[in-house]
Amino acid sequence: PAVASGGLTLVISPLIALMKDQVDQLVARNIRATYINSTLDPAEQYARLDGMAAGEYELVYVVPERFRSSRFHESVQKADLRLLAVDEAHCVSEWGHDFRPDYSKIGRFRAQMGNPTTIALTATATDLVRRDIVELLNLHEPKVFVTGFDRPNLFYTVQHANHRTTKDEVLIEFLNRHPGSGIIYANSRRRCEEVAATIQLRTGRRAGVYHAGMERQERHGSQDDFMSGRMEIVVATTAFGMGIDKADVRFVVHYNLPGTLEAYYQEAGRAGRDGKTSQCMLLFSYSDRKIQEFFIETAYPAREVVAQVYDYLRSLDVELIQLSQQEIKDRLRLEIGPSGVAACESLLERAGGIVRMERGQNMATIQIDSELPTLVDLLPKQATVQRKVLRVLEKLVGDRRGEQVYFLLESAADQAGLDRDSFVRSLGQLNSLKSVEYTPPFRGRAMKVVDRDRTFAELEIDFQELQARKQSEYQKLDRVIDFARSRVCRQAAILDYFGETNSGSCGHCDNCSTGRSGPGPAIPQAADTDPAVLESVRIALSGVARSRERFGRNLVAQMLHGAAAKKLTKMGLQKLSTYGLLKHMTQAQVNELLDCLTSAGYLLQQEYERFKPILKLSELGRAVMKGERDPSGLPISASLLAALRMNHAARGNPIMPKMMRAVDLPPSIPEADEAPLPFIESTPVAETPAASLAEEAPLDTDLLEQLQAWRKMTAAQNNLSAAYVLPNHTLETLARQRPRTSDELQQVKGIGPAKFERFGPSLLALLNNGKLATPPAASPKLVEPPQPEPPKVAPPKPAPIASTVATKPKKFEFPAEQDELLPGQHPAHYWTWRLLKAGFTPAECAAIRRLDEPVILDHALRALDAGWQVDAGWFLPAPLLSQLTAIIGPNRPERIRPLLTQLPPGTRYEEVQLFLQCREQASTA
Repeated sequence: PAVASGGLTLVISPLIALMKDQVDQLVARNIRATYINSTLDPAEQYARLDGMAAGEYELVYVVPERFRSSRFHESVQKADLRLLAVDEAHCVSEWGHDFRPDYSKIGRFRAQMGNPTTIALTATATDLVRRDIVELLNLHEPKVFVTGFDRPNLFYTVQHANHRTTKDEVLIEFLNRHPGSGIIYANSRRRCEEVAATIQLRTGRRAGVYHAGMERQERHGSQDDFMSGRMEIVVATTAFGMGIDKADVRFVVHYNLPGTLEAYYQEAGRAGRDGKTSQCMLLFSYSDRKIQEFFIETAYPAREVVAQVYDYLRSLDVELIQLSQQEIKDRLRLEIGPSGVAACESLLERAGGIVRMERGQNMATIQIDSELPTLVDLLPKQATVQRKVLRVLEKLVGDRRGEQVYFLLESAADQAGLDRDSFVRSLGQLNSLKSVEYTPPFRGRAMKVVDRDRTFAELEIDFQELQARKQSEYQKLDRVIDFARSRVCRQAAILDYFGETNSGSCGHCDNCSTGRSGPGPAIPQAADTDPAVLESVRIALSGVARSRERFGRNLVAQMLHGAAAKKLTKMGLQKLSTYGLLKHMTQAQVNELLDCLTSAGYLLQQEYERFKPILKLSELGRAVMKGERDPSGLPISASLLAALRMNHAARGNPIMPKMMRAVDLPPSIPEADEAPLPFIESTPVAETPAASLAEEAPLDTDLLEQLQAWRKMTAAQNNLSAAYVLPNHTLETLARQRPRTSDELQQVKGIGPAKFERFGPSLLALLNNGKLATPPAASPKLVEPPQPEPPKVAPPKPAPIASTVATKPKKFEFPAEQDELLPGQHPAHYWTWRLLKAGFTPAECAAIRRLDEPVILDHALRALDAGWQVDAGWFLPAPLLSQLTAIIGPNRPERIRPLLTQLPPGTRYEEVQLFLQCREQASTA
């Protein structure tokens, strides 16, 4: 259409980085096309603007930010604009999956250009988004073309992989079977780097990365290498691929869960554009949901957070605020990340509270808010210089009153016949006019508060609508999870989502090819009735039940694995009958099993604090645990199934009848060998008659107010949330019952031994004296103590290492592998870890422990999983260790990619993984 219609077609595209590729392909077809964006120097931008005004181009690509330039407006108005094309039009709609605020300005720009013929294009728009596009672009009774979402050459597959190690194994196996060009999407910059490193180490195929943390030149290099075929695989965040026309992409893999089916379909649809068979695989882990939930919460900040950001910006005594989002987060000590601060700024800007200034390449801005034909007459006649400057400004702004218009000071000064300094002085004087707002040039990002006297309450921000949009995002996320778990045809599920409800089965997705039907994830059916699976599933579910459903996944996994962690002892978890019943599996494998149970709906994750979920049993999970029904549809990988069978064989017996009896008991009646656990978090427990009677007593409102003040002060001093100190129902019970002694206080629901030890004396002082007591001194958070080391035992101190292992005294030998599996002793990898920490080499450990050397490395990785300190130098030679450290740097894990080609022959993948995990552990600590 652009070529056939003649004149200019202006294409609005969302990503600068992709315009060059599109323009290069058009020019190769002898179509007169160009792009204008900030990657060009000002002289080149002006040359292309002049060419556009002179009719030299048929297609010109720009981003919406270009509308701010008065020079751009002038050039478009001079050109013969025949068609306005909005690419990736779903970005216009806030109900779309990739909303861009600058896209909302397109409707106004279109009106200023005389409402030219407009075409809006997208591959992923639900009916709601389509209606939103029509409204926001001011289209009047447009023709809507929906050509269908069916892509018969795409083969959709979902692989359940509940642990990162499993994902890597599935991915490598997939890549070994599928040659050709492909895109792998991950949810973070760091994950992109790690996945690319894994691919290159284990397959030898060249894999690059693409994400926003790279320098522009690096991103362009990756894109060019991928498009040209010099690089087979690119591992990227979701920004990559939008608008890229590479026909021979043979596969697209989603390493992490996408946030919406629109995003998944659009990204998967970058495969097979040549019509040939292509693979689309999603690696599904239910735990990925937490990442997407974090993104949603960040995009829709709470009212109090937005108010906090606005009040802080109002308090700054500067005209132009040049603070990064990270700096604002740090100064206010916000829990949200920099992207959350950006969301706050976006809301404040749309409400008219602030104006965000984009990097203007040393350009100033002027905004005139007046409907008067000219403001010059408002100035005194003797102010000749100011009147001359104002005429130039009004000419620059033209009909764009009420908008920020960018301009070059030097060029405007020349038009006024003034030197730069005189022109700038006059601009400062014109700022005294209420309708004129001048912003000097700046570098980087900046913002201005519109009216410092305007309070947050006076801003019109519809938080109810924001809550509705937030809820919509959660519903979209649920649809992605339903898609991953569903046994219906994948293609049909996608078409149904986009409104094509009468589609049939595709016949070649993973569900169609295996003939499954009905709800549930795809797994080999034999795994459901395997005795090893049945036993381990009931052990894991019983572990959650025995821990009173009060702990997160990692702590439950440590308990089931039998880890020697101080936190388990502090919480009394080592006394449970389920402690160590899965000790023949690694903690990572136990975590994966818990993820499987969550994914299948047997366990639920419930937040007691923001982003801190605990595990709860579902009704289905409780029935499976009690033996009322068998598990079915579990997404168990081959590696996890092997681990479950190994654990089953090592135990040599089914689940203990005693444990099956124990899980039927009410939570308030522990078995004789299990002491009650200290109450933590804010999760309700079963009520006792005493608690119920206490709640029937009259409420002392004065005391309740004092208790609330005490809780607030205590939480602030200890850096805790108020709900963690004591939940509301516990405060109300205290205000009704008013316990006076230690024994009475400990009978109150919600005050266990740990709470009493920490807060009891201060509470009793308040309850007995009626005065607010000084809160207890700050101490480490109960829920997040430092990573534990195993309890100290006293094996004989090793002597200096002799020249050969054979000469080592026998007294330094540790128990053999088979002897360490007896009840009450430490796991095998503990003793290996003690030897390594004492200075023995892996070869010496293998000789002492009578194990193969690869097993020693595996034991070190298990020790890492348990949270014990491991040094990568135990395994890597000093030159390689120095090389790795020097190239990656202290805070640059993304630099692992250029290192891969320098690794010496024989370097084991596991060793590099150990190095990276050790760095991650040190960084976390």
